[in-house]
Amino acid sequence: MPALPSLEELLDSAHVVSLPMRVKFRGIMERETLLLRGPLGWGEFCPFPEYDDDESSRWLASACEAGWLGFPAPLRDTIPVNATVPAVPADRVPEVLARFGRVDAVKIKVAERGQSLEDDLARVHAVRNALPEAAIRVDANGGWDMDQAVEALGKLSAVGLEYAEQPVPTIEGLAEVRRRLGEAGTPVLIAADESVRKEEDPLRVARAGAADLIVVKVAPLGGVARALDIVKQAGLPAVVSSALDTSVGIRAGLALAAALPSLPYACGLGTVSLFASDITLRPLVADDGAIGLREAVADPGLLEQYAAPGERRDWWLDRLRRVHTVLVRNQHGLFTGS
Repeated sequence: MPALPSLEELLDSAHVVSLPMRVKFRGIMERETLLLRGPLGWGEFCPFPEYDDDESSRWLASACEAGWLGFPAPLRDTIPVNATVPAVPADRVPEVLARFGRVDAVKIKVAERGQSLEDDLARVHAVRNALPEAAIRVDANGGWDMDQAVEALGKLSAVGLEYAEQPVPTIEGLAEVRRRLGEAGTPVLIAADESVRKEEDPLRVARAGAADLIVVKVAPLGGVARALDIVKQAGLPAVVSSALDTSVGIRAGLALAAALPSLPYACGLGTVSLFASDITLRPLVADDGAIGLREAVADPGLLEQYAAPGERRDWWLDRLRRVHTVLVRNQHGLFTGS
């Protein structure tokens, strides 16, 4: 296996930016990220601030894979993607959807802290009214308990849900919700996201019979190669999604989607449309419901325009130093270390 890039090489190639969002997503209106330029292209290191260094080391492994190892050969060159509707009021749904162009599938955030099931129902029905034929999936990010999930999905299923993503936090809870929905005759498939990417053993969800499909995100899983292996071992259909990435991170997600043996669902890789600006002059956004496979090259002018303030740049560079040390120790199956 190749050696992990040295810390000095990473620091020399690092750019820290803060990009404005069009709408609040995960409670933020500015998305900070650290971009790395390697010999084979750009990589993105953007674990959310609350993630510890050990978890963040998988994100750094992914960024290094993109810039220093490269991606596997693609099996397809066009990737279908869904629109993403954050936990906005129902009357803002048309505004959000308008940014995505033609839409065949929509992921809707639900179970937002401080909101009610009525808010979720109104948002989901607004999407269905706007797009009578689209596939709709909801994402609770583990925000419900089991009783709330069964009640909510029973009501939301009236619009015809493709699946529900991570309705409850735990693997055991997913299995129980899936069982109770089946007994009630509620036709909603269960998708596992956090129960795959945040677990030490990402295959446990498959062994527990806790999901009908899995959501895979390149950076949290440690890169495209590792994500491909997890999907193969899980033996479940997979949806490729993003972690609120710039086009650089989306490029890695597209590489995974392009390399999967089968791609039964539209991918959650349309989130660049939620940014007010990107770091490339040719953002990877959907055209006619899909994104074509191509490179994402950061523009020097945009990197300068959206450069993070000094104290935030220092925060990210300090984080990079710590996480690189963890990655050297853990390796995540990609590198032998430097």
